[in-house]
This record gives sequence, C-alpha cells and structure tokens, in this order.
Amino acid sequence: MPEIKLKCACGSVQGTTTNVTGKSGTRVVCCCDDCQSFAHYLEQESDASEQKVDVLDQYGGTDIFQMPIASLKITQGNEHVSCMRLSPKGIHRWYAKCCNTPIGNTMDAGVPFVGVIHNFMDNEATREADLGKSRGHIMVKFATQHVPENLQVSFFKITLRVLAKLLIWKLKGLNKPSVFFKENGDPVVEPNVLTKG
Repeated sequence: MPEIKLKCACGSVQGTTTNVTGKSGTRVVCCCDDCQSFAHYLEQESDASEQKVDVLDQYGGTDIFQMPIASLKITQGNEHVSCMRLSPKGIHRWYAKCCNTPIGNTMDAGVPFVGVIHNFMDNEATREADLGKSRGHIMVKFATQHVPENLQVSFFKITLRVLAKLLIWKLKGLNKPSVFFKENGDPVVEPNVLTKG
C-alpha cells in the first residue's frame, strides 16, 4: 500500500502513514463546534478575504481521515509536536507548534484511533485516490451555513462504521506503537487545557 507523506506548513514536522487506504479508515468532514474551536485556537480558520481555506471549509467543516494510531509515524520534528484540550476530559488535539498546523485528534492511549487533519497530509493532488472521497459532512447543526443534503452523511451511520473499525483495530493491537502516548499511557507532551474563560 502506498505511504502518505505528512508535513506541517513549514516542513519542520514530517511523517508518514503505513497500510492506509480509503477502505481501511473513514474520511469525513466534521462541522462540530469543537473542531471549529481548535481551528480558531490555532488561528487557522478560513480566510474569506483571500478566498482561501485553511482548516475549515465554507461550512466550518474540517476534512479528517480516521485511521489506526499505530499507522502514523513522525519521522522528523517530534520536539515541535504539541497538544491541547478544550476541557479537562476533552479529546487530545495535536498540532505543530512551529507553524500551528493541526495534526490530528486522539482519545486516550488505549483507543487505537487518530483523526488526521487534511492540512497535515502532503497529498492534496492525490487525496481522493489515496483515501477515497469524503463520506460527507457530519455534525451539521454546528455548520456556519446550511450544508446541502447531498453533502451530508448520517452521524449514526458514521458512528457505527467508526465503532466497528475501533473494535477491529483494538483486537489487532493497533493502539501501539503511538507517537502521541508513552508506554504508561501519558501523552508525550503535557496538553494545554483551556478554561471556560
């Protein structure tokens, strides 16, 4: 299976994926308010004045590919990898602090899952061939504007697919090795936990 190169905007953090295809993971566009908050935290939201889109699309959605955490390797720039959480129990949101490029989202160390954000994938020209088309926009109630019906996918349907994948990945032990968590389950860097203020 072809590897997908990973790279932050400035090139300081680089990596690769292994054994990843459109069938092995799930590609969706998440419009939830937490994903939008992450983009705002990194100051990487859409820039309408320049007619370009950074993390968020015109609906406030983030293109994410969900895959086994063991399939992602950081080959350069581990010292630039940072983490934040929107709340003490929120998911871990990883990014390259050198240029604020979002990397991906993980749960706790025992969960064999990472949602890699499109900005960290160095395959814009071949993304659909590599990962397939997005299954659609989810969590559309948080979208910044109405998402057409043909671009939406049932959150229930996606949840069933993701849970089935998680079970398979867990049985295969694909929560290790992890570039984001130590052997004892602690994150490799202390997350910056935001307060409500």
